[in-house]
Amino acid sequence: MHEVAAQGIGPISLIAPTAADARDVMIEGVSGLVRTQKPGNPCTYEPSKRRITWANGVWATTFSAEDPESLRGPEFAAAWYDELCAWPRLEATFELAEFGLRLGHQPRKVVTTTPKPYRVLRELMADPGTVITRGRTFDNRANLSPRFVEAIQAKYQGTRLGRQELEGEILDDVPGALWTHGMLDAHRLKEPPADLQRAVIAIDPPVTTGEKADECGIVAAARGPGDRMHAHAYVLGDHSVQGLTPEGWARRAVEAYHLHRADRIVAEVNNGGDMIESMIKLADPNVRVVQVRASRGKVVRAEPVALVYEQGRVHHCGSFGVLEDQMCGFTPDFDREAAGYSPDRVDALVWALTDLLLGSEMPSPSLRGF
Repeated sequence: MHEVAAQGIGPISLIAPTAADARDVMIEGVSGLVRTQKPGNPCTYEPSKRRITWANGVWATTFSAEDPESLRGPEFAAAWYDELCAWPRLEATFELAEFGLRLGHQPRKVVTTTPKPYRVLRELMADPGTVITRGRTFDNRANLSPRFVEAIQAKYQGTRLGRQELEGEILDDVPGALWTHGMLDAHRLKEPPADLQRAVIAIDPPVTTGEKADECGIVAAARGPGDRMHAHAYVLGDHSVQGLTPEGWARRAVEAYHLHRADRIVAEVNNGGDMIESMIKLADPNVRVVQVRASRGKVVRAEPVALVYEQGRVHHCGSFGVLEDQMCGFTPDFDREAAGYSPDRVDALVWALTDLLLGSEMPSPSLRGF
């Protein structure tokens, strides 16, 4: 940031996982801006304003990822996102930070982080305009305590955690996740077979509406020949949406229903009850709807479905990046607040495959329209 400030590019946003991290690491830390300031363009720090100002007039303000809304309104020409993958509200903070990075001819940012398999980081790395610099802990050996280097090398080198923390690798497999990318890739198909027996669309509706609402998970899947115990299933599409009204996501589900020639829409009705079926019927009164109610937690419902994947009986026909990232990050102790999202696509997938291979958890006794 010193070089950016010296070029007169500003203002600058400095975003850390917490307010304390911004102060203790980015500003006053051993490698922070105050400690590493340049004689030709020194800087001063005003904690009460959360502001650091350089001699040439360029200034930067610190922000905490615990409070994404604080980024709503301010505008910047440059940014430093530190420990991106440790941001407690990653998706929301990143989104608002990007909206504010809009001044000057070429707004730019630097992201420093221990890499983790999060969608935001994957998309950043895939962007052709991103320049990637990798650094191993041992590349910084000259600035580290020899005892520290010896200790972590003995304890972690060669381990999975060591590959992430010491080597800077992105590990696609999250420890304890119910699915892995390798599991999905091993049985992936380009196209579904021609002998599909039946297809379903499953919906996990959001509780709220608006642009900040959870996604509406909408997943299409089908079953091949054979009984439930032996048949294979095929994931055909991820049609999930965010920010639509109930009428909007109901229409989206009905469109998927016709696209995949499904014979029913399986809809979770824990939050919304009959209103959910009414919205679907409003979009198309001839659609068959099965209401299901979740009496167990998401993880408990997902475990039998993950087992069927392990048996090699589920095939993704194509690639569904966001859905698959949610699956491979879904652990028994999944924390939606820390992750910054609700795994609604996973929930819809689970409902679809449960209906096709395992039997719905708790079908509505009426099954109107079925």
